[in-house]
Amino acid sequence: MKFNLINQNDWKRKPYFDYYLAQETTFSITSEIDITPLYFHLKSHKFKFYPALLYMLTKVVNNHDEYRTCFNEDVELGYWSSMVASYTIFNEKSKTFASIWTEHSECFRTFHQKVIEDIRAYEGKEELFPKKPIPSNSFPVSMIPWVSFTGFNLNIMNHGNYLLPIFTAGKFIRKESRIFLPVSLQMHHAVCDGYHASQYINELQKLADEYVKWI
Repeated sequence: MKFNLINQNDWKRKPYFDYYLAQETTFSITSEIDITPLYFHLKSHKFKFYPALLYMLTKVVNNHDEYRTCFNEDVELGYWSSMVASYTIFNEKSKTFASIWTEHSECFRTFHQKVIEDIRAYEGKEELFPKKPIPSNSFPVSMIPWVSFTGFNLNIMNHGNYLLPIFTAGKFIRKESRIFLPVSLQMHHAVCDGYHASQYINELQKLADEYVKWI
């Protein structure tokens, strides 16, 4: 997958990037996504929810360069032309997890099948990264289905050089007749602001609302 270098000499975000990179500033935001109609549609058509979540998260990431901006292996700044989700699966026996990835497809049904196949192939593996090689153009997704939360924060001590968004989802929240999914989004302030975080959450909600357009 192509990595597009950013020419920082005429990059409008340069002052913000330099300031927040030096400050090593990251932030997180958690929002409850209303998944009520999406959830029941998936259930009635015998689709799993996790692949649908991965599809939506990847779709929004690939909609905007800011969510794909990072350093490459040569510590050059740029953005991937597209990305894939690297997601966790739980090992019931060892009470640990593995992180695997699935090649993205714009066709949800194709993607759903690929995710199911990957989970079946690697569930039970007592290894952190059993599926290799791990693509450089991947972003992390975690699922904590045992608890709901209103805030979640990850602290990565790498001198502030990890720029990609990190996603964590939790246990469904049921309020009267509605079902909500808590989703935490961690971002680096060098490449994303509150506007970009809000944009992401709003587009994720829109995808959940307009599920008939992609399922």
